[in-house]
Amino acid sequence: MSLVIRKAVPADAAIIHGFIVELAVYEKAEHEVKASIEEIESSIFSANSPAKALICELNGEAIGFAVYFYNYSTWQGKKGLYLEDLYVSPRHRGLGAGKFLLRHLAQIAVEEDCGRFEWSVLDWNQPAIDFYDSVGAKAQAEWVKYRLAGDDLLNFAK
Repeated sequence: MSLVIRKAVPADAAIIHGFIVELAVYEKAEHEVKASIEEIESSIFSANSPAKALICELNGEAIGFAVYFYNYSTWQGKKGLYLEDLYVSPRHRGLGAGKFLLRHLAQIAVEEDCGRFEWSVLDWNQPAIDFYDSVGAKAQAEWVKYRLAGDDLLNFAK
């Protein structure tokens, strides 16, 4: 067994899109996926994209991915790494690919002198919560996430 993590390239857009759809199905939110393969390609791989993507392969087959970007902490005066998505196909779970991806991202955060490495998890996703707890991540229960999107964003912006 040979797990490899590599930077995603534009030719991976369809693979990434497929993983995004699989993840959305798992999270009971398939109807919320609006991005097309073309939009994934242009939004992740354009010259000014804030996002970066990784592909995890097992013996040359893509089995998972991660999408991340940098944010900023005024309190630390440093950038942070924010993990938007981490996903491993169900038939390849249990091989350590998720931990391999997460560790790779942690190494990027350290190399880039990030003050934090953060992500969100759905409160009902106990397998993911248990996994994140197992690597020493700490839930940030004192913060409440807020979002403006869709019509709410448009109406407020007026």
